[in-house]
Amino acid sequence: MLDDFLQHQLSLPTLCPVAAAVDTLAHTSGIEERGAVFTRCEIVEFILDLVGYSTDQPLHQKRLLEPSFGNGDFLLPAIGRLLSAWKRSHKGQPLEILADAIRAVELHRDTFVQTYTTVIARLIEEGIPSHTAIKIADRWLIHGDFLLVALPTPFDMVIGNPPYVRTELISDVLMAEYRSRYTTIYDRADLYIPFIERSLRSLASGGALGFICADRWIKNRYGGPLRAFVASGFRLKVHVDMTDTPVFHSAVTAYPAVTIITREQPGPTRIAHRPTIDSAVLRPLAAALTAKCIPRAATGIRELSNVVVGSDPWLLDVSEQMNLLRRLESTLPLLEEAGCRVGIGVATGADRIYIGKFDALDVEDNRKLPLAMTRDIASGKVRWRSYGVINPFCNDGGLVNLDDYPRLKRYLNGHKTELMARHVAQKSPGNWYRTIDRITPSLTSKPKLLIPDIKGEAQIVYEDGRLYPHHNLYYITAEEWDLHALQAVLLSGIARLFVATYSTRMRGGYLRFQAQYLRRIRMPHWKNVPADLRRALKIAAEHHDLAACNAAAFALYGLTPVEQAAISGSGDQG
Repeated sequence: MLDDFLQHQLSLPTLCPVAAAVDTLAHTSGIEERGAVFTRCEIVEFILDLVGYSTDQPLHQKRLLEPSFGNGDFLLPAIGRLLSAWKRSHKGQPLEILADAIRAVELHRDTFVQTYTTVIARLIEEGIPSHTAIKIADRWLIHGDFLLVALPTPFDMVIGNPPYVRTELISDVLMAEYRSRYTTIYDRADLYIPFIERSLRSLASGGALGFICADRWIKNRYGGPLRAFVASGFRLKVHVDMTDTPVFHSAVTAYPAVTIITREQPGPTRIAHRPTIDSAVLRPLAAALTAKCIPRAATGIRELSNVVVGSDPWLLDVSEQMNLLRRLESTLPLLEEAGCRVGIGVATGADRIYIGKFDALDVEDNRKLPLAMTRDIASGKVRWRSYGVINPFCNDGGLVNLDDYPRLKRYLNGHKTELMARHVAQKSPGNWYRTIDRITPSLTSKPKLLIPDIKGEAQIVYEDGRLYPHHNLYYITAEEWDLHALQAVLLSGIARLFVATYSTRMRGGYLRFQAQYLRRIRMPHWKNVPADLRRALKIAAEHHDLAACNAAAFALYGLTPVEQAAISGSGDQG
C-alpha cells in the first residue's frame, strides 16, 4: 500500500514549465539548494510551548500546519504532543479524531518518503492499526511545494523552520510564479519571506505562527513589504534573539530568531535575547513570555509597544540610545534631505575583464577610469593601487559605438563569449558589452566620502575627486555640506548609533554600512551649523581625531550629558 501511495502521490505533472521546475527541486536538489537546516529538539519544544501547542489542551480539536517538515524535527514532537493529548481524552476513533489535526508539507521526494515512513511507525507504536496509521499519514502529509499546493485553511498554529534559499538559486519560471502569488517577495528576498506570508495568510483568527529563521528581514530592505503585511492585521507577540546560540544541529552562518506572530489586534511585544539552549531554561522562559503578566522572578524579558509600524524596521530595544534616536528623528532631516547623496560603486558582472592595472588596460584612454577599491582605503586614507575600470558608456548614459573605439572593440570582442554568458547580456544581447551598473564618468571628478560595506567601526575616507568607486564601496557626495565636516559627523558615535540600530549585524559584531542604513542618519542643514562648529568638525576630520569628532558632533546635535553617555554604549546595539 505504501508503494501504491508513493507512486500516485509523488509523481508531479511535467506538462508546464512551473511543474517541471518543482519536479526538479523535488527529485534532485541537495541540502543547500533546499535551504534545509535542522533544528535542535529544545528549540522545537520551546516554540511549541510559545504557540500554546501543549498536552493540556484538546489538540485534536486544533489544526496545526508545518510548511517544510524535512526529517520531522518539528513534526514528530508535535505528533507526540497530539497523541498524548488524544490518549488523555479517550474520545473517538483515531482516524475520525486525528485526521484533520495536522497538515505538513515537504517538497524533497526522498525526505518525504523517509519521514512518511517514520510517522506511520510512530502511529503504530501508539497502538493504532497499520491500515489506519497509513490513512492518517495520507491525510497529514502532503508532497509538494508549500508555496503552490492547495491547503485546507485556516489553521490554529503554524510552526517550523522555513527554508533559507536565495532567490538566485530558484529557476526564473518558478520565481515568476512565486512573485505572481506573493506580494512580499521584493528585491533579493530569500525564500523564507513568502513562506512567512503564506503561513500568516493561513492562520485562523487568534492563531499563532511560531518560526525559527533568519532575522535579516526585520530590518533590511527586502523585508519591508513583509513587515508592512504583518502590520496590516497581525501582532508581533514574541521575539527571541538566538544569534550565536547553537539552535541547529550543524554550524551554519545564520542570524536566527524565534518569532511568534499572532492574528489578532496589535499589542506589546515581549523580547528576550540569547537564552541558554537548555530545556530547564527554555521551558520557564516560554511560560514567562506567554504569561498574562511578566512574572517578577523572570529576568531578561522586556516588553515594548509600537514595534511594528508599517514597513519600518523593527527596533527591538529600549534604552537611552533609543530615546536619543527618536528625538533626533523627530527634529532633524534625513541625510539626503540635508543635501547629501548616497550611492554605491559600479558592479561590472565580470571584474576580471573590466578591471585591471590602469596602464595595462588596452583600450583608449577615455574608455577607462581610475578605480577606488576597498584595499585602496584600508589605511583610512586613499592609497591608489593603480587599478582602473573600463567604461563602455557615453557621458549621456548610452553605450558607446564600438566602431568608434577600435582598441576597446578589439579588447571586448576578445572576451565576448564570457561577457555574453552574463545574465545582463542575455537579457539584452545587443548591449552585451555593458557593465551591470551604468557608469557615470562625472562622478570620478567629484570629491566624495568612501565607505566600505562591512566594518566593525565606521571607516569614512575622503577622496578628492580622482577615482571612480568599485561596487563594494558606498559613497556620499554633498551639494551643501563641507565633506570634511560631514566626514567628522559620520566618524562620530552618533552616526554609528543610527547604523547599528537599523543595520543587520554580521557575525563577529560587524555592521553593514549600506546605503539603506546611511540614509537613515539625521543631519542638520549646513546653513544651520555655526561657524565655530564648522571649523571644529573640519579640523577633527582632517586630523582623524575620533575624540574630537565626537565632541564636535555632540555639540552639533545638542546632546545632554546623559545622551552623550548613551552614545558610548552604541556598540551594543544590534
